[in-house]
Amino acid sequence: MTRSAVAAVALTLLLSGCASHAPTRSTPVGTLPAPAPVRGPRSVTLPPDTARPQSERYRQNADNGPNAPPIDVGKIPEPVPKNEPRSRFGNKQSYSVLGKTYSVLPNAQGYVERGIASWYGNKFHGYMTSSFETYDMYAFSAAHKTLPLPSFARVTNLDNGKSVIVRVNDRGPFHDNRIIDLSYAAAVKIGVWPKGTGLVEVRAIDPDHPDATLPTTDFTARAQPPRSSTPLPVRAPSIAEPAALSSAGGSPRIYLQLGAFGDRANAERAVVAANKVGLEHVDIQSVSVAGRTVHRVRVGPLADVEAADAMTARIEKLGLGAARVAIDR
Repeated sequence: MTRSAVAAVALTLLLSGCASHAPTRSTPVGTLPAPAPVRGPRSVTLPPDTARPQSERYRQNADNGPNAPPIDVGKIPEPVPKNEPRSRFGNKQSYSVLGKTYSVLPNAQGYVERGIASWYGNKFHGYMTSSFETYDMYAFSAAHKTLPLPSFARVTNLDNGKSVIVRVNDRGPFHDNRIIDLSYAAAVKIGVWPKGTGLVEVRAIDPDHPDATLPTTDFTARAQPPRSSTPLPVRAPSIAEPAALSSAGGSPRIYLQLGAFGDRANAERAVVAANKVGLEHVDIQSVSVAGRTVHRVRVGPLADVEAADAMTARIEKLGLGAARVAIDR
């Protein structure tokens, strides 16, 4: 299980997002207000208590699911997409967390992205989200770094095809390689809980046309098949040896994208530069985007999320910048 933002965030940031993200140490039980009832009214909200450091704002240390039998998510209604005014909180044009700056999208139209999802639950249940709403782990909601608050999206688990509509009302996750933090209920619904992470597609919903299929964007445009379909080994940092695992036909595969170029010669130079510093299994995948060919330089496929996280750290250490997770079938 994952909760992504784990560093202190100033009060000014709280007003722009990340109100519910904290490090792992907490104040002993009993020093903070009691949590909201498990199925209590949304009006019961625990303040973020900004007078305390982030490490002391929550009632428990590590995050987890409810201290109760598993819930029947089939009985929880999915949110109905509708046009809502932008929240007064959590929608600053840009904000910074852990040294990185994020730009909030002007609207959610056309947003489609594949990547890794995580989830958050009991530790944050009853506390304020970045939009100053109550976080309810039993509702289908989510945290996202750049989608407007609130907005609606369909999240599909690419491993099993299960999907859920979520209302995005929080900021995060700020762990590298994560694109969305699902509520506990949403994670259970699509099979991300209790594994902790899952490969997903996040597709924004237009409330005026909720059943419309958005055109595929650059985030999810399918690349040409890679020259090798054998996943790289989990062991890091070396990826030179072939892995024993193999990718099943049609199953999602994880890549790390080093860059995208309109000129193939530039992509080839990027591959050469990566190889010179010891990075192997670097390939060029070409795809048509909006009528033009884009050449993507990618490392992979990687065996799993852990391998992707380890390789991301290695790529940064080699001075190749911040790689972006890309999911292909």
